[in-house]
Amino acid sequence: MKKEITTILAICVFLGLCVWAITKQKNPYHYNAGHVFGTYYNIRYQTPSDLEKGILKQLEKIDKSLSIYNNQSIIYKINNNIAVTTDSLFELMYNEARSIYEKSNHAFDITVAPVVNAWGFGTGEKQMKVSPQHLDSLRMLIGMDKIQLQNHQIIKENPAILLDANAIAKGLACDIVAEFLRKNQCKNFLIDIGGEVVTQGVNSSEQAWKIGITKPYDDITGKIQDVHEVIEVNDCCMATSGNYRQFYYQDSLRRSHTVDPLTGYPVNHTLLSATVMASSCMRADAIATACMVLGVEKSLQMIEKMPDCECYLIYDSPSGLQTITSSTWQPKK
Repeated sequence: MKKEITTILAICVFLGLCVWAITKQKNPYHYNAGHVFGTYYNIRYQTPSDLEKGILKQLEKIDKSLSIYNNQSIIYKINNNIAVTTDSLFELMYNEARSIYEKSNHAFDITVAPVVNAWGFGTGEKQMKVSPQHLDSLRMLIGMDKIQLQNHQIIKENPAILLDANAIAKGLACDIVAEFLRKNQCKNFLIDIGGEVVTQGVNSSEQAWKIGITKPYDDITGKIQDVHEVIEVNDCCMATSGNYRQFYYQDSLRRSHTVDPLTGYPVNHTLLSATVMASSCMRADAIATACMVLGVEKSLQMIEKMPDCECYLIYDSPSGLQTITSSTWQPKK
């Protein structure tokens, strides 16, 4: 009797291993890459078949809702005062943007577009000189308290108010693609859209995903990709914002693409890069942008008040690049 039971158990184990082996064969890791939202996407995931067509449909939904360059998008029509009904993606973005607007003491603000354009980092042409008087007039258009979402429509105090979701849309796109993969029974994936990242599970070697935090060199070409630190993660939502890619010099002054909504001027402090982990990539994206406005000390103060967030900051000092993290940051090396 014992011998029969042992034989049956051995057969069950054998069959289990066969099923496992077949499952492994049927579920390879796929790699999709390309360009979207003016940047790149790299997506690795384990599923029986390639899902790139479905992924691209999810990215297209984001573009039709939040792209300021797509003249058929919801946000484009809002900016041009064309009657339009907001969709669920726009409203998801709007509600998170308003939340971070409040939590960051208005450092994150999707109405900052007029001054971003004036400095040449948005849809407008760079102006040779941006006078204090001109900035004062543009600042009258800035502030999420000047817009409201009512009955699926954006109500603006002034029709000249412009919205720009670029500092939150890539994070949202990562979240939407991640949701799509999960609905397709995908348990292991890495989504990277322009440096915003969502990971789940393990890589093809059945190990934690490895993510590099780029060393912040002044490099408008984007060709220098030296890694400052590598972290290992399983399930995470992470975004990095920095001033080392988009900038120019004017009258010996360095003008970075991060503009302080409160002053109207490009920020000028020592913080070079902010990497944030949060409960969603959309949230991490917005908070990382807020950090770049606030600088090192105020960023840490803000993050410490957010139980679902942690940050890794790289800043300049007389002795070179320095790193500081929030008390909750626990990287795996």
